[in-house]
Amino acid sequence: MTKEQRESTAISIANWISENQVTLVNLTQDLVRIPSISGEEYEVQKRVHKELGRMDLNPEMFNPDDKKLRSHKDFFETTSFIKYGYEDRPNVGGILKGTGDGRSICLSGHVDVVSPEPLNKWTRNPWSGDVVDGNIHGRGAGDMKAGVAAMIFAVRALQENDISLKGDVQIETTIEEEDGGVGGVLYMRTIRPKTDAAFVPEPTNLEITVASAGVMYFRVTTLGVPAHAATAHFGVNAAQKMIPIMEAIQKLHEMRQATISYSFAESDPKMKGKATTINIGVIRAGDWPSTVPGSCSIECRIGFPPGESREEVMLQVENAVRNAAEADEWLRENPPIVDWFGWKARPHELDPNNEFVQLVKQNVKDIAGREPMFVGGSAGLDTRFFVHNGVPAMTCGPLAERIHSFDEVVDIQTIVMTSQVIAKTLINWCGI
Repeated sequence: MTKEQRESTAISIANWISENQVTLVNLTQDLVRIPSISGEEYEVQKRVHKELGRMDLNPEMFNPDDKKLRSHKDFFETTSFIKYGYEDRPNVGGILKGTGDGRSICLSGHVDVVSPEPLNKWTRNPWSGDVVDGNIHGRGAGDMKAGVAAMIFAVRALQENDISLKGDVQIETTIEEEDGGVGGVLYMRTIRPKTDAAFVPEPTNLEITVASAGVMYFRVTTLGVPAHAATAHFGVNAAQKMIPIMEAIQKLHEMRQATISYSFAESDPKMKGKATTINIGVIRAGDWPSTVPGSCSIECRIGFPPGESREEVMLQVENAVRNAAEADEWLRENPPIVDWFGWKARPHELDPNNEFVQLVKQNVKDIAGREPMFVGGSAGLDTRFFVHNGVPAMTCGPLAERIHSFDEVVDIQTIVMTSQVIAKTLINWCGI
């Protein structure tokens, strides 16, 4: 088939997707209406399995095997694994078989979402899936059930129009991306066929993400001596001893932001100087106002762009805590404890001149009528597991607002365009 014929076919498929977008919206709403906080993905995966079954894509469910995963250098115990294990937490995979002699691709999206708390901040039910003013509302609508629906619908569009691809299309919906993706995309890479490319429709407003950040969690614990508050001078307040540690972490955060830059992360002017972050997300100390707390802990996230290793970043944090402790007599004698838990992700970067990336860039330009930017490197993404496995992979998806916050929404027009871009990519990459 000539280039002109492929282009004509792609236009026809894009028109079909636009004309049938109500079905795409309905599928997105169905997925949003099924709560699937990390660790509780089974019900939404049943819905995906049913959808792929209707499309004759021979779907299967794959429960992660942590014993198989533990030998992988990117394995870590996610917090959801510690809480739930991997029983009844399947990944779903299906396949659209090609006729042969074409390049293969994996369409991958996660179905887990973060908690909608605090619920009292939402103006409507977080699982409503309501359509208002061109947006679908709900937890996970943007991150990333709309992208999952868009990739499934792109394959359906080809089927409904009797378009046969040369290369195979693997479709995967995975668990626990919000928690690190170990039992999801990483596990699927250990058991599924390696493809020639991968497309992950996370929300990007149709910009192209070519990099992800390294992400790690760490905990610092200070020890004190408990005492009755009336005689607090007989104790040592562990919470107060945490103050110089927090100040040291904040100084490290500021120093890193002043000295580390990364072009793709800072392509958005609002991200200038923010390519790396340290966030103190949890503070715990004591259990009674009348007792001097005997211990205090903080839990933090550090994100870092490509260019640093996990080991280098860990050493910086540990040195900052150690140096702060040396300046305090109590902490010098009772050093804070630093331990690393949960997320322990390496960053990734894909050359934007890669053939697959350039193909998607042209497809976005054709569908959206604008040149997409190359972005990435400030957040951890499942895409890294493909790239670390030698598979060119990028992220490109709809416009979403307030993800991980209340009143999350996703723009319907860009869901449609995402599905159109994916369909056009399948045609041009896999061949017809």
